[in-house]
Amino acid sequence: MEEDAARWAADIMDFEELIAKQRAYFATGATRTLENRLSALEKLRDAVKEFQPRLYEALEDDLNKTPYEAYLTELGLVYSDLNYITHHLKKWVKDEKVPGGVCLMPSKCRLSPEPYGVVLIVSPWNYPVNLSLLPLMGALAAGNCVVLKPSGQVPHTSAVLAELLASVFPPEQVSVVTGTHDQCQGLLEQKWDYIFFTGSQAGGQAVMRAAAENLIPFTLELGGKNPTIIDPTADLKRAAKRIAYAKCLNAGQTCVAPDYVLIHESIRDAFVEEYRKAVAKFFPKGDMSSMVSIVNDHHFQRLLGLVESGSAPVSGDADPELRMIPPALLVDVDPNGPVMEREVFGPVLPVLTWTDLNWCVSYIHGKGKPLALYVFTGDASIAQRMTDACSSGAVFINDCLLQAASSGVPFGGVGQSGTGAYHGKASFDTFTHYRPVLERKKIDLPVRYFPFNKLKMKLLTMFVR
Repeated sequence: MEEDAARWAADIMDFEELIAKQRAYFATGATRTLENRLSALEKLRDAVKEFQPRLYEALEDDLNKTPYEAYLTELGLVYSDLNYITHHLKKWVKDEKVPGGVCLMPSKCRLSPEPYGVVLIVSPWNYPVNLSLLPLMGALAAGNCVVLKPSGQVPHTSAVLAELLASVFPPEQVSVVTGTHDQCQGLLEQKWDYIFFTGSQAGGQAVMRAAAENLIPFTLELGGKNPTIIDPTADLKRAAKRIAYAKCLNAGQTCVAPDYVLIHESIRDAFVEEYRKAVAKFFPKGDMSSMVSIVNDHHFQRLLGLVESGSAPVSGDADPELRMIPPALLVDVDPNGPVMEREVFGPVLPVLTWTDLNWCVSYIHGKGKPLALYVFTGDASIAQRMTDACSSGAVFINDCLLQAASSGVPFGGVGQSGTGAYHGKASFDTFTHYRPVLERKKIDLPVRYFPFNKLKMKLLTMFVR
């Protein structure tokens, strides 16, 4: 089994053979029992604990991520969601009775949760452990077999994940395909029962095209330009601290990080000063060696270009060797400039000012539906107004980022920022088809049968109207 697992965890090219093995295993029904699902999740928890030191090392090699930040943003979330799912799974797998309505009387009706079958999970590089294992455990809890494709941008972490999962699961239940973009494209061309993708909007479009060829259902966890509105009633010091934290964590390479700030012009300068103070406290004496690296040279140069496109009152010297860019606020930004064209995905935060909240609403609408909308205000009516006026995957009032850490809150986008959701119960639901099961009694209502006549019409319209 170990030789088999190692072989299937490598760069698999015969995807049809892999999927056939998983389909055969799924057909045995082994993954569908509650005992198997709970056992799989317990084994996964034990393996993550065993491999935790190696995951720390791999995350540091790939992203310069410290063990503290690795636990905070990756492993801690995995353990939390595992605990939540295993605690509730016994209830989730049960059939649910539902009313059949007049047309099915008398009958018994229920919704029976069934797994899709063989699913593909494609995960990104920015949180490679968290964003691989959270959907994986949802798929396992629902009773599916899984092929996981982690990102080739973080080779050390992807290799450890492959070894971790191969040490626990037979390849016919869970396999990991590491490697290049070509392999990901090859996987997308296969006939899956479900695809779960986390990544860019361009990647989401590619998944949609591939899924359309075979009519495959899917979930897309994408991104977008998440707006942050600050009005004059906000607690400016707290707002600046929380926003700066969100842009420094993982070097701002987070799909739900604030992407730009819309602040009332009367408090912009005060916000800039509070942001500067917050960053100074985060990194005493300007030591930013604990900052996560920008993932590669391409994105490093892209972000440097954004910094140079505007006035940056909070910044410092970038380090090309470590691919480290210090937090930067861009002021006097052109609303139609390059930094506002696409998701920043880094520690660079453009700031635009406003005097009329209606302008903010119009501007946000022009950027598509974001993954998150953040509103910092002391006025509940302003928070409600922005919530009602702007569609988004989630709304967070007077804080940011932490909605992605809750097992009780579904996480997902809308429109351009994605479709579907996961975390906790939502993860189980995502990988589950709720199938209606109906059972009729022997009693028949004559009104349903031919020949139709006026009396039957009268009876029909009496009860169904």
